[in-house]
Amino acid sequence: MRPPQAPARTLAAELSEAAPGTPVRLEGHVHRRRELAALTFLVVRDRSGLAQVVVRTEELPAGGLPPEETPVQVLGTATASPQAPGGVEVTAPSITALSEPARTPPAELWRPTLNAGLPTLLDHAPVLWRHPRQRAVWELAAASLQGFRGTLDAAGFTEVHSPKLVASATESGANVFEVDYFGSPAFLAQSPQFYKQQLVGVFERVYEVGPVFRAEPHDTVRHLAEYVSLDVELGFVRDHRDVLTVLRDVLAGMVTAVTTHAGPAVERLGIQLPVIPDEVPVIHFADALARVGAPADEPDLAPEHERALGAWAREELGSDVLAVEGYPMRKRPFYTHPQPDDPRWSNSLDLLFRGLELVTGGQRLHRHADYVAAIETRGGSPEDYAGYLQAFAHGMPPHGGFAIGLERWVAQLVGAANIREVTLFPRDLHRLAP
Repeated sequence: MRPPQAPARTLAAELSEAAPGTPVRLEGHVHRRRELAALTFLVVRDRSGLAQVVVRTEELPAGGLPPEETPVQVLGTATASPQAPGGVEVTAPSITALSEPARTPPAELWRPTLNAGLPTLLDHAPVLWRHPRQRAVWELAAASLQGFRGTLDAAGFTEVHSPKLVASATESGANVFEVDYFGSPAFLAQSPQFYKQQLVGVFERVYEVGPVFRAEPHDTVRHLAEYVSLDVELGFVRDHRDVLTVLRDVLAGMVTAVTTHAGPAVERLGIQLPVIPDEVPVIHFADALARVGAPADEPDLAPEHERALGAWAREELGSDVLAVEGYPMRKRPFYTHPQPDDPRWSNSLDLLFRGLELVTGGQRLHRHADYVAAIETRGGSPEDYAGYLQAFAHGMPPHGGFAIGLERWVAQLVGAANIREVTLFPRDLHRLAP
């Protein structure tokens, strides 16, 4: 005969809605044990928050309460208590451990702040991500993804997924991971660029969320060998400014989603969310160099230039974001559309968010003959790009797009000093585990 059915699970955040005197069932990890003379307060943590359980000495299970981080089931009675989270606690409990006793974690997860250095955090990521403040970081990321997808879905975009094993590099052969593909060389994809462009010819508007891989020997606080790229491509654009308009809407949608879906995480972290202006301020690359006092022949912006421009945009323009357009063509990939009135410059842009490059994008070439010329000018052979170029030979509309690095976005949201702090399981020059 089956035992009596226990009440449905009550999440910690729902406990305040339980009527006093009703039976409840909590399930979660032991977050904290506080032992007093006649009582022990057991704090249980689940995905929604914390709940307090009051255990009298005579109610203690044989062998005592399970140690912190042990998953448990608590059957008890909802009881009003002004001192408990949400004003309700659980009394008269029956506590059952759902696993063997947990080992002592590498840092005390019950403390308000996670007291662990970055190496400890990375070495013990599967455990230390449990800390409420640490977990809040990824809750921002998850909400941002909701906003990204929701904004684009509402604008008529189709989500696609491109291969991550590819036959050739997207931009150059120097920064790709080569793998053995059934005896033939292949590469981990640097970007879905070629595929999302081709699919503009199918769906007109596409986006993808997925990993990209860069075998660049960077050992900086802003680079990873694998990161999550939020890619967008849209057809029938007039130029890169149409791309910037969509980018602005996407960023605004991401901020709105963080507010809507991760409000408690924002409060837990004590951060200030950006306000995305109705129109993103734009500065030409040549003017940006002049503003930061860099030589006019610099091919790119250095990190200190980005920081200076970000400070200027914030102080003078009241904006956390700034678009820099017109990067030199010699520094952009071959598929970039030149500026029509001066082909030295490109119809491309980088978007700086709080002084850090977050987005690269712009208008692409769309005529087959222009691609052939661009590839040959850079010493390449169009035959090496035959699979990619066939879409253009069969007619492609003017198009453009952009890509956002998810981890960079979150790092700037929370003010992280190192992008690894906001990456669940970072991959870089030194780390392939956990």
